[in-house]
Amino acid sequence: MSRLAATFDRLRAEERLGFCAYLTVGYPHQHDTPAMVEAVVAAGADVIELGLPFSDPLAEGRTVQRTSQRALENGVTTAFCLETARRCRELTGAPLVLMGYVNPILAYGTARFCQDAAAAGADGLIVVDLALEEAEDLHGHCREHGLDLVFLVAPTSTDRRIETIARLASGFLYCVAVTGVTGSRDQLGEDVDGLLERVRARVGLPLGLGFGLSRPEHLERLRGRVDMAIVGSALLDAVTAADPSGSAAGFVRWMRSGIAPAPGAAVAG
Repeated sequence: MSRLAATFDRLRAEERLGFCAYLTVGYPHQHDTPAMVEAVVAAGADVIELGLPFSDPLAEGRTVQRTSQRALENGVTTAFCLETARRCRELTGAPLVLMGYVNPILAYGTARFCQDAAAAGADGLIVVDLALEEAEDLHGHCREHGLDLVFLVAPTSTDRRIETIARLASGFLYCVAVTGVTGSRDQLGEDVDGLLERVRARVGLPLGLGFGLSRPEHLERLRGRVDMAIVGSALLDAVTAADPSGSAAGFVRWMRSGIAPAPGAAVAG
């Protein structure tokens, strides 16, 4: 059983909402990420999403664009991201999902990337701009190396497209809460309820929901409706250069304050 499958089985058994923390590799400093991963897992994160910096992140709002640019300036490369995943795996047993864009993977070599990602201890990939019609090659290499390939669905996704994605996706399905880019928002998207109803009717995979989650009450609203909340921009906004691990962990504890803490999570005080 994969780490992702085991994690979702445990979440269901414990009847609690999972928490996925997104961190841009190499932000705020090049070598900060492994310690930050260890800290946020101790604070209650169940899954870690490692963002591979890219110069043209089309799906990202201001925060992820800013952190990606800083990471690139810090010298982060695709190879460095894979090495960082390896170092993170040495520190945690939590699932590690690499999130990035097609061009860096193609430049690295799709087969080589999947092989090296699996060897580093990654559990899955999210490729934001991967066209469904062009996913066969990457999908095949992921299956060969035991990686889950996670797809995104949005409020604009048609029922037919959701059904097609369901046949290819594994690990979980990433439901996008808004029609737009990433970034903290005061309210969840108005189309969330309709999207989740349509997806639940067509997909048997666990569901994660992200884009815009920034407050504990957002997680409260999602309890019992999705399997995992995915938080990125608000977490990155909370990270300080002086204390990256401490600030990241403090934010995760705060976000989880409205829901049951993860068993074994460190409690402040």
